[in-house]
Amino acid sequence: MSLASSISTSRSTRKNPQGKLNKGTAVPAGFVHDVMENCDSKRQVVILDCCNSGAFGEGMIARYAEGTIDFKQQLGGEGRIVLTSSSAVEYSFERKGEELAIYTRYLVEGIETGAADLDRDGKISVNELHDYAKTRVSKAAPSMRPQRYILQEGEKIFLANSPVSDPKLLYRSTVEEFSQDGIIRPAGRRVLNRRSLSLGLTPEEAVAIEAEVLEPHRQHQHNLQEYEEVLREEIELEYPLGDRTLQELKALQKELNLTDENVEAITAEVIRESTQGFQSLTELYSMLLSDELLIEDTSTLETFTFNIITVNAKGEQIDHRPGRAEYFSEDFLKLDMVSIPSDSFTMGSTEHGSEKPPHKVTIAPFFMGKYPITQDQWSAIARLPKVNLDIAPDPSNFKGANRPVESVSWDEAVEFCDRLSKKTGKPYRLPSEVEWEYACRAGTTTPFHFGETITTDLANYRGTDWKHGDTTYPGNYGDGPKGIFREQTTDVGSFSPNAFGLYDMHGNVWEWCADPWHDNYEGAPVDGSAWLTNAEKPDRLLRGGSWNNPPWSCDSASRLNYEAGGRDSDLSFRVVCSVPRTP
Repeated sequence: MSLASSISTSRSTRKNPQGKLNKGTAVPAGFVHDVMENCDSKRQVVILDCCNSGAFGEGMIARYAEGTIDFKQQLGGEGRIVLTSSSAVEYSFERKGEELAIYTRYLVEGIETGAADLDRDGKISVNELHDYAKTRVSKAAPSMRPQRYILQEGEKIFLANSPVSDPKLLYRSTVEEFSQDGIIRPAGRRVLNRRSLSLGLTPEEAVAIEAEVLEPHRQHQHNLQEYEEVLREEIELEYPLGDRTLQELKALQKELNLTDENVEAITAEVIRESTQGFQSLTELYSMLLSDELLIEDTSTLETFTFNIITVNAKGEQIDHRPGRAEYFSEDFLKLDMVSIPSDSFTMGSTEHGSEKPPHKVTIAPFFMGKYPITQDQWSAIARLPKVNLDIAPDPSNFKGANRPVESVSWDEAVEFCDRLSKKTGKPYRLPSEVEWEYACRAGTTTPFHFGETITTDLANYRGTDWKHGDTTYPGNYGDGPKGIFREQTTDVGSFSPNAFGLYDMHGNVWEWCADPWHDNYEGAPVDGSAWLTNAEKPDRLLRGGSWNNPPWSCDSASRLNYEAGGRDSDLSFRVVCSVPRTP
């Protein structure tokens, strides 16, 4: 093989009729080398963020169609380091809609945030910057393996100073330490909560830093999930897979930045599942979507993040942490349905007779509206054809497109669900009482999902003392503070959600449940279903409290009965759906 010169090509590079590169449309490495040699600086950094595709190899040797290249000979020099975004035979990737390619993006991120100062000495060396970017790239695009080629002491070149005492940088470092596999575990979460508070970061700042650190891992997980979804669809159409399908899957693998190991693991699992006791994936999917076996299809779900607030018995914030939940949307209605996981919990309390006895209930997964139904959503469904009942398009007392609809009866709420079901083909309904309480608590055992008390900074309720007849109901709960009385509803989502990502579970409006009223929980179901005995009685169940009620009416266990045909300016509802969203 003859000694050849490396050539950098671009989108405008062309080949001549003999199939060789027209070198006038490319940049020879020798030209770059000459420019560097004529530069007075003895500390030089060269960054190649492009598809090497055989241009540069391991050990400073590059391969080219016309021969081999001695990298040191062509780009060598005192105090010089060459960084490449991938190795000799790999692609280098960019993301649609982003100005910077993946490798360059993390180089810039490392300098801008100071995160590339790995030894925390206040300076970022080119070696540290490369190591930082390489680690980030390995999570976002494992098929890329950034390389470095060092001449003399090029790796010691310092590129930038870093703000070593910056609280955001310090918190970022802690997040990276406790999320090395892309997951923040419970103990790590506690460390991060305390760390963010001690550094004086706001919840929004902490969430933003964590999202940025975890983004490469989440992007990679999304790509893995997308490949698995496509593979399942292909196997459904054809198995064994044909040559065309295999070629297209290989192209998709490259587009998603997946390694051969990633694809082999996915393929083995999908094939194993598709052939284990089933004639085909058609039979498998048919069974999964039947009434006999219902699972949640998470492949079509989106994710949102939020802040979770916890207060002590005095209403003082003692903790905040970022939350994350999955959901799907009915786009025509702007209705977000949040995925609620299965679990067991203790329902009820020992405080009031109607909340007794506390009893353990096991809940199947379901989807619940992120907010109470708004006036805009109600109006849209009211325009659809009647199923059983006429409903007014604008029944609310407190007007506002994004305020909860109110002054609607239980019967009208059921009609809303029936029309929505007919429109979408999904079985929407009111929640059972046990589903509502489970969703409200979101894993907590305190009176409120915020903690031991509640404040009017956290929810909309009557936060002032209320004299009703001979009784004065206090505007505070326990040792918590009094607050304000807004005397009306507020826009949905005005306050912080619970750990499931559900808003307005305490106060604002009472929410209808599917169940008829029962005086207590003696004989109640323990499987999450609605308790449908007493259906002939007129009263139905409401949960959550409202803008017009004192705080004790708004706790997680509080219950209220009201006539099914009754309406009031604090009566509303949210919907649930017990089946997965179909693509």
